[in-house]
This record gives sequence, C-alpha cells and structure tokens, in this order.
Amino acid sequence: MVLPIVVYGDPVLRKVAQDIDAKYEGLSQFIKDMFETMYKANGLGLAAPQVGKSIRLFVIDATPFAEKDEDDEEGDEKFTAEQLEELRNFKKVFINARMIEEVGEEWKFNEGCLSIPKINEDVSRHSKITVEYYDEHFKKHTETYDSVIARVIQHEYDHIEGKLFTDRISPFKRKMISGKLNDIANGKVHPNYKIKVYKPKK
Repeated sequence: MVLPIVVYGDPVLRKVAQDIDAKYEGLSQFIKDMFETMYKANGLGLAAPQVGKSIRLFVIDATPFAEKDEDDEEGDEKFTAEQLEELRNFKKVFINARMIEEVGEEWKFNEGCLSIPKINEDVSRHSKITVEYYDEHFKKHTETYDSVIARVIQHEYDHIEGKLFTDRISPFKRKMISGKLNDIANGKVHPNYKIKVYKPKK
C-alpha cells in the first residue's frame, strides 16, 4: 500500500524516533509499504517519520541512483565502477539504528528529500560512517560505509533523529528558501506523489 508522505511543517519530522522490537504490530507489512511508497515517489530512501510513524526505521534502495548515473549523458554526477556496483546492489532495512562514528573529510553533494519536495541544496557530510542496526529479521549488524552510501544513510538517519537536510545548510541559504518551505508547509506544492500536510487542531 502506498502511504502519504508527511511534508515539512509536520511535528513528527522533528521528533527523535523511538526504538521498536520484533513484536511491533504489522512490521513486515509496514516495511513492504515503505518500499512501495518510496518507489512510487522515485526516492532512494524513506524513514518511518516521513509516513507519520515516529519509530527508528528506514529503508534504502540505491539502485535508481546507479541507473540515473549510467543514463546521465551530461556526466554531472559520475561514480567509479566500484561505487556503481555498490549502489546497484544496495537494498536494506535499518531498524533501531545508532550512528557509532562519522569520520573523514566532509564533502558536499546536492540533496533533496521527499518530505521537502522541489528543493535541493548542497549539503556537507562526513565521508565515512559506522552504523549499528537491526535488519528486518532483527539480526544485529555493525557496518562501515563510505562515499555515496554513507551519505544516503546519514540523510535517512537524520530523519529518525528529528533532523532535516535543511538544518545542515547555512542560515543564509535557509532564509533564501524560507518562502518555498512555507509553501510546502501550507500545502501549496504538488509533487507527483501523495503527500500529507500538517493541519494543527483548532
């Protein structure tokens, strides 16, 4: 089932999400719905808070990233053959993730977010991370990633920490896009996927 994606302005995007256990009701179906929702919106990753659930869960499928790069005739964003192979085969579920380490030289990359449609900005992130998490079978992993995969994980991890990529740009840049952010919060943006705009109870 395709779920509506919560957009900028909803308080759920600012909450630090809660851990879950293997008995979380409907977990398997929810994970399937997360992937289906992400694919429908042409995303690379999706975190539970983005569909209104404040739990520490996010999914990633970087395959479209590799395909986009291979189809890019202008050569704007090229990866090495090794990076493309990693992207092409990277599909994971992260539950109760904890960032153990973020190291390496920070580098900028243009990021967008399904919860902040039609806005992209250059964001600086560390080049290497170590993350601890459980997979969909609640098997525990501690893994180290670098380059593009590290960035995608950091972006989704921010969501379960109540952060958005716009928090990582300069105050000047945030001021420049404040009007667009207000439009999103007020439901004046219409992406090609289903969204849910926060309406405070009166």
